[in-house]
Amino acid sequence: MTWSEMQPLLSQGTLDTLYMVLWSALVTVIGGLPLGVLLVLTDKGGLLQNRPVNKVVGVIVNIGRSLPFIILLIALIPFTTFVVGTFIGPTAMIVPLAIGAIPFFARLVETAIREVDHGLVEAVQAMGGSIPTIVHKVLLPQALPSIVSGTTTTVIALIGYSAMAGAVGGEGLGSKAVTYGFQRFENGFMIATVVVLILIVTVIQLIGDLAVRLLTRRTRTA
Repeated sequence: MTWSEMQPLLSQGTLDTLYMVLWSALVTVIGGLPLGVLLVLTDKGGLLQNRPVNKVVGVIVNIGRSLPFIILLIALIPFTTFVVGTFIGPTAMIVPLAIGAIPFFARLVETAIREVDHGLVEAVQAMGGSIPTIVHKVLLPQALPSIVSGTTTTVIALIGYSAMAGAVGGEGLGSKAVTYGFQRFENGFMIATVVVLILIVTVIQLIGDLAVRLLTRRTRTA
């Protein structure tokens, strides 16, 4: 396969991969962030201590994290079809990608918030700060660098998930690698696919690291 033949396939695969990853990352942050906050608030000694709720949410998160993505992908086919009308294509893959990543991201958010100095929380409480105020003015701003770092890790994990999604019609670089590289024994195309994936991951990691450094500097000077 010549470069002129590979280029349109790689371009389309890259666009499909970025489409799946970015939209599923957005849904993951929207779903995982409050879930991670809830795990902290309802834990023992938390501002909304509620052990039954914490245990139930924790079990759900652990189950979601324990399922291999390829199994989750297949198990969610009926639900994906119900939500978007089909289980193939990049749009359909957003559903299992997000569902698979939300528990993972929620635990990263939980870890980030637990690292916040409890003395700051106590100080705001002493001044009569409400729980929403503490969450929005103390916990999230102080944990933001770690949350952004966790978001970067999650996005990179989603890139790996999206490659696996190609096995069941998810399109993207994974699908192109299987169809045009593996099945047609085009080793050159397989190598090109790997190089493109490495470049995408590298760029995302660099952007994430830069954002974390800027946020950390701003947090320390605030």
